[in-house]
Amino acid sequence: MTRWGPRLAAAILFLVAAAQPAVAGGRTVTGTVSMVDAASGTLTVTDAAGVSWRYRVERDAGIDLAGLRVGDRVAVTIARPTPLNMITAADLLRKGDRVEKTGY
Repeated sequence: MTRWGPRLAAAILFLVAAAQPAVAGGRTVTGTVSMVDAASGTLTVTDAAGVSWRYRVERDAGIDLAGLRVGDRVAVTIARPTPLNMITAADLLRKGDRVEKTGY
């Protein structure tokens, strides 16, 4: 074992022991509406990287999709903290979350 072996092993053990699942605060996805169905409360937004984010709006969320059209630029904000490993491309929009038109 090299002279760095014990120090490197100790550092790795420390990092592994200190690793905790991180929790992100609220997050915002900005992109272009690629699909919207106000009647069913579903929305798909494609971001600048080409990733499609699908959302379903809960009935009591207070979010109205009726004014949105395909091609509109929007910012979708999930207000609640989400563990980093749970950030997905499909989310439920609840009370406190927002969908807002943005400029280009």
